[in-house]
Amino acid sequence: MKITRLLQFIFAFTILFAVSCSSDDEITQEIYYGNGFLLANEGNFGKPNADVTYVSSDLSLKQDNLFSSNNGGSNLGDVLQTIVFNGENAYLVLNNTNKIQIVNRYNFKNTGEITNQINQPRYMAFANNNIYVTNDKYGGEKYVTIYKAADLSFVKKISFSSTDAAERVVAAGNNIFVQNASYGYGNKITYINTSTNDVQATINLPNGNINKIISDNQNVYAIAAGTSDSYIYQISASGSITKTITLTGVSNATNLEVEKGKFYFTSGNNVYTMDMNATAVPASPLFTVANSVDQYSNLYGFNVVDGKIFTSDANGFTQDSKISVYNTSGSLIKTFTAGKATNGFYAN
Repeated sequence: MKITRLLQFIFAFTILFAVSCSSDDEITQEIYYGNGFLLANEGNFGKPNADVTYVSSDLSLKQDNLFSSNNGGSNLGDVLQTIVFNGENAYLVLNNTNKIQIVNRYNFKNTGEITNQINQPRYMAFANNNIYVTNDKYGGEKYVTIYKAADLSFVKKISFSSTDAAERVVAAGNNIFVQNASYGYGNKITYINTSTNDVQATINLPNGNINKIISDNQNVYAIAAGTSDSYIYQISASGSITKTITLTGVSNATNLEVEKGKFYFTSGNNVYTMDMNATAVPASPLFTVANSVDQYSNLYGFNVVDGKIFTSDANGFTQDSKISVYNTSGSLIKTFTAGKATNGFYAN
């Protein structure tokens, strides 16, 4: 890239922030959104006010409303559940709009969408050249839809019992694991063999209800809450529970993350960290966030990305979210606002 072109990008980006990131004025310079973080702003249910915020890697620059700003003012949709990356594309899962909006992750221009067999989508993952999407309609069907990553064509639908949720979905060892639990109810994980796209096994965790599953280093990790203790389970890529860590005295643990050999998780307003090989529960939290205007807004979003702990306070879901960023020692390093109901943070 010529240095003059690079300077044009930097100048255009500086101007955007100087005139306030909430401006919807026409953008004539293409902005590069790499080398930073994307924030998923869920928006309000029933309103098409979901969108995405960009923050530079040093947290000094921020731009809101990436989709509308780079697509002629078009609304992204209703309830942005999650963002998933594959190559140069970002896949924006829109729960109440019943679609997956695809954009170029670096300029946020619209490149396509998936709507076939989509009904209240929740999360998605890539494995074996396919896309796997969980769909969970309130009071209705629960299933996974499968599409070819190359052309987005529909492949198959895997249905679950009406009593099983279809929530988070992750890939490990080129296989797919689906969390059949939501809102702290349920202990089941479905293991899908991506060679056949059939259910290979059902994994029932012995203690606690699953709050979240993630994948890291070819393993699946599930955090589950019991009455007074919580649990972190390590599950192999072949579907076996290989390790159980009892978080003695930690109730309703959730928001599990893995970063550089450490677990990060929350309980109430407390944020904890511990080595993945440790057996003793931390004696005290790494830090504690302040109470929000209601209990549902506290720690609405929580991710550990590139050595930074991102938290969001949904601020009653009527005002812009309050974002607080900490280092991994627990020191607060930055606060700012984003869109409505910020629920996730992603390295881009």
